[in-house]
Amino acid sequence: MPFYNNIVILTGAGISAESGLDTFRDKEGLWAKYDLMELATPEAFSRNPDLVHEFYNARRRQVKQVNSNAAHMALARMEMEYPGYVTIITQNVDDLHERAGGINLMHMHGELNRIRCEGGCGAVQTWRDDLGRETVCPSCGKAGHLRPHIVWFGEVPFHLEAIDILLRECDLFVSIGTSGSVYPAAGFVQTARAFGAKTVELNMEPTAGRDVFDEGYYGQATEIVPKFINELGP
Repeated sequence: MPFYNNIVILTGAGISAESGLDTFRDKEGLWAKYDLMELATPEAFSRNPDLVHEFYNARRRQVKQVNSNAAHMALARMEMEYPGYVTIITQNVDDLHERAGGINLMHMHGELNRIRCEGGCGAVQTWRDDLGRETVCPSCGKAGHLRPHIVWFGEVPFHLEAIDILLRECDLFVSIGTSGSVYPAAGFVQTARAFGAKTVELNMEPTAGRDVFDEGYYGQATEIVPKFINELGP
């Protein structure tokens, strides 16, 4: 394959599925099991914070019980070894990229292991334990104002301006394990392609937006991601 100066990789729930984490939009995904309007909106949190905290506490505990897989490891290795500039934009809120050794990451939908105080101080900090209304903010000392540092439905994803610049400047855009149905992430490939990047889809099966990609590789992420990166070479 040719050498690429600037590579942008978008990852979705499909890359973490083989580690044992639930996806969202599959037939057996989280939104098939739970009512998102009761768990993943600011209104839901205002209406029933205990229920929302319980849901995210369970997800936080689940992430502790799984490990990064070969796809995460391959991407981390690529970050370290590829001579071009590599950025990973992830829609995932788990920390499996980091545990694999990933460094140059953007969590556009937030992180399970971070919390945010909305009681005035606005502090965002690492948090790996259960969270509840009684939890005191380590920064301001107030209780009852902490929430998961997660982008809920109706909220604006993080880092969009920086991501837009990256997409316009990259010469290779790779989408891994994402449905391609949720905006703004679903539109990243169009932006990258419009500015001249080669576009590649790695997924279990072709998505509805397959025609927008120059190439597609399909199968288990733990198989096709390491293979693709090995073929990409130094």
